[in-house]
Amino acid sequence: MACSAHAGKLAIVIDDFGYRPAQENQVLQMPTAISVAVLPDATHAHEMATKAHQRGHEVLIHLPMAPLSKQPLEKNTLRPDMSGEEVERIIREAVAKVPYAVGLNNHMGSAMTSSLPGMQKVMQVLNHYNFYFLDSMTIGNSQSTRAAAGTRVKVIKRRVFLDDTQNEADIRKQFLRAVHLAQRDGSAIAIGHPHPTTVKVLQQMLPTLPADITLVSPGQLLNEPQNAGRQAPPTVAKPTPPRNPFKGVKTCQGRPEFVPAGRALNAITESLADSAGVRYINTYFSGLKLELDND
Repeated sequence: MACSAHAGKLAIVIDDFGYRPAQENQVLQMPTAISVAVLPDATHAHEMATKAHQRGHEVLIHLPMAPLSKQPLEKNTLRPDMSGEEVERIIREAVAKVPYAVGLNNHMGSAMTSSLPGMQKVMQVLNHYNFYFLDSMTIGNSQSTRAAAGTRVKVIKRRVFLDDTQNEADIRKQFLRAVHLAQRDGSAIAIGHPHPTTVKVLQQMLPTLPADITLVSPGQLLNEPQNAGRQAPPTVAKPTPPRNPFKGVKTCQGRPEFVPAGRALNAITESLADSAGVRYINTYFSGLKLELDND
């Protein structure tokens, strides 16, 4: 009970659903907290969204949005220069193609999500559907949160991409990073894709999740603070060591100097001759000699 009360919450979303039923069916065999984001115009979009819902997985619309890079745009890609009516049409058709969706996230979209006017059009439409928006954070200055102001749309944000590469070791490293962020900050969202390597890593690592990590759907994080770290536990002040009065005082750096033997012997002789003991002996015996002479 103590672990669950302070557990970090980890949400994992698998994007690009609708094109690879073989791998996607493997994802649907994973814990139901794993969520799926379906491309509206994918060949198996309706089928996979329905199957995911029936098996208890949360479904999102994975909507193409215009990137900053110059590349061919997919069908029904949202662009910043579109009218509100065109944005509404594309989202309305996407909702029909992806049944049971409760949220929407962007496929690519660096140009669209960094445009405040463009994202305001998106949020106005999502407000009518009571959808949340999962920002894939394909660009740092995304305007999604600002655009949602004044609407009921809640915005949550991706923290980790699991599979920027198809290297198994890299995917494991990213998975562990997502776990660490969830432990440190209280929650984290990771996004992956139905690649064979990603599916393999998830199959191996999900059963090994630490006891203080709870797997959740993105919808369960709507009221969680975004990117807010937990407060560090209070630290006990250590006793202050006594101040060193000589700290910071510059010292001369001595260097040995060669002294001739004759000079050294003279210095020793002079030092002995001037000592208190020698002076006493000279005085005492000098007086004794004077008395003997008088006798």
